[in-house]
Amino acid sequence: FRRDMSTITAVALLAFLTITVGLGLGEQGMNLRCRCISKERKPIGRHIEKLEVIPANSHCEEVEIIATLKGSGLLVCLDPNVPWVKRKLIFSIHMSRQS
Repeated sequence: FRRDMSTITAVALLAFLTITVGLGLGEQGMNLRCRCISKERKPIGRHIEKLEVIPANSHCEEVEIIATLKGSGLLVCLDPNVPWVKRKLIFSIHMSRQS
Protein backbone atom coordinates (compact mmCIF):
# COMPACT_ATOMS: atom_id res chain seq x y z
CA PHE A 1 0.00 0.00 0.00
CA ARG A 2 2.84 2.39 0.86
CA ARG A 3 4.46 1.80 -2.53
CA ASP A 4 1.18 2.57 -4.31
CA MET A 5 0.86 5.87 -2.41
CA SER A 6 4.37 6.98 -3.36
CA THR A 7 3.65 6.10 -7.00
CA ILE A 8 0.39 8.08 -6.90
CA THR A 9 2.18 11.01 -5.27
CA ALA A 10 4.95 10.93 -7.88
CA VAL A 11 2.43 10.80 -10.75
CA ALA A 12 0.41 13.67 -9.24
CA LEU A 13 3.56 15.77 -8.81
CA LEU A 14 4.64 15.05 -12.38
CA ALA A 15 1.19 16.01 -13.71
CA PHE A 16 1.24 19.24 -11.69
CA LEU A 17 4.69 20.20 -12.97
CA THR A 18 3.73 19.39 -16.57
CA ILE A 19 0.64 21.59 -16.38
CA THR A 20 2.52 24.44 -14.66
CA VAL A 21 5.37 24.45 -17.18
CA GLY A 22 2.92 24.19 -20.08
CA LEU A 23 0.99 27.23 -18.86
CA GLY A 24 4.20 29.23 -18.52
CA LEU A 25 5.24 28.42 -22.08
CA GLY A 26 1.79 29.34 -23.35
CA GLU A 27 2.05 32.83 -21.87
CA GLN A 28 5.50 33.33 -23.36
CA GLY A 29 4.31 31.99 -26.70
CA MET A 30 1.72 34.73 -26.99
CA ASN A 31 4.47 37.30 -27.56
CA LEU A 32 6.53 35.30 -30.05
CA ARG A 33 5.50 37.45 -33.01
CA CYS A 34 4.98 41.04 -34.04
CA ARG A 35 2.06 42.84 -32.43
CA CYS A 36 1.27 44.98 -35.47
CA ILE A 37 -0.42 43.26 -38.39
CA SER A 38 -1.27 46.43 -40.30
CA LYS A 39 0.12 49.96 -39.92
CA GLU A 40 -1.58 53.31 -40.26
CA ARG A 41 0.06 55.68 -42.75
CA LYS A 42 -2.51 58.51 -42.76
CA PRO A 43 -1.83 61.44 -40.40
CA ILE A 44 -3.70 60.99 -37.11
CA GLY A 45 -1.25 62.96 -34.97
CA ARG A 46 -3.77 65.20 -33.22
CA HIS A 47 -5.74 62.15 -32.01
CA ILE A 48 -2.76 60.49 -30.31
CA GLU A 49 -2.61 60.48 -26.52
CA LYS A 50 0.62 58.50 -26.12
CA LEU A 51 3.14 56.49 -28.11
CA GLU A 52 4.78 53.19 -27.27
CA VAL A 53 7.90 52.14 -29.15
CA ILE A 54 8.73 48.45 -29.18
CA PRO A 55 12.25 47.89 -30.53
CA ALA A 56 13.05 45.07 -32.92
CA ASN A 57 13.87 41.86 -31.08
CA SER A 58 14.26 38.14 -31.62
CA HIS A 59 10.49 37.73 -32.02
CA CYS A 60 9.87 40.63 -34.39
CA GLU A 61 12.39 42.10 -36.83
CA GLU A 62 10.59 45.44 -37.09
CA VAL A 63 10.37 48.43 -34.78
CA GLU A 64 6.73 48.75 -33.78
CA ILE A 65 5.09 52.04 -32.85
CA ILE A 66 1.75 51.75 -31.11
CA ALA A 67 -0.37 54.85 -30.52
CA THR A 68 -3.09 55.13 -27.90
CA LEU A 69 -5.88 57.37 -29.18
CA LYS A 70 -7.42 60.13 -27.08
CA GLY A 71 -10.88 59.46 -25.72
CA SER A 72 -11.36 55.91 -26.98
CA GLY A 73 -8.07 54.44 -25.77
CA LEU A 74 -7.94 52.48 -29.02
CA LEU A 75 -4.49 51.13 -29.95
CA VAL A 76 -3.28 51.82 -33.50
CA CYS A 77 -0.03 50.65 -35.06
CA LEU A 78 1.83 53.35 -36.97
CA ASP A 79 4.21 52.98 -39.90
CA PRO A 80 7.62 54.11 -38.54
CA ASN A 81 8.83 55.05 -42.04
CA VAL A 82 6.19 57.72 -42.69
CA PRO A 83 7.50 61.29 -42.18
CA TRP A 84 4.68 62.46 -39.87
CA VAL A 85 5.29 59.49 -37.55
CA LYS A 86 9.01 60.30 -37.40
CA ARG A 87 8.19 63.93 -36.52
CA LYS A 88 5.69 62.82 -33.85
CA LEU A 89 8.32 60.53 -32.30
CA ILE A 90 10.94 63.28 -32.21
CA PHE A 91 8.43 65.67 -30.66
CA SER A 92 7.37 63.05 -28.09
CA ILE A 93 10.99 62.35 -27.10
CA HIS A 94 11.69 66.09 -26.85
CA MET A 95 8.64 66.63 -24.61
CA SER A 96 9.49 63.69 -22.33
CA ARG A 97 13.00 65.06 -21.78
CA GLN A 98 11.59 68.43 -20.73
CA SER A 99 9.31 66.84 -18.12
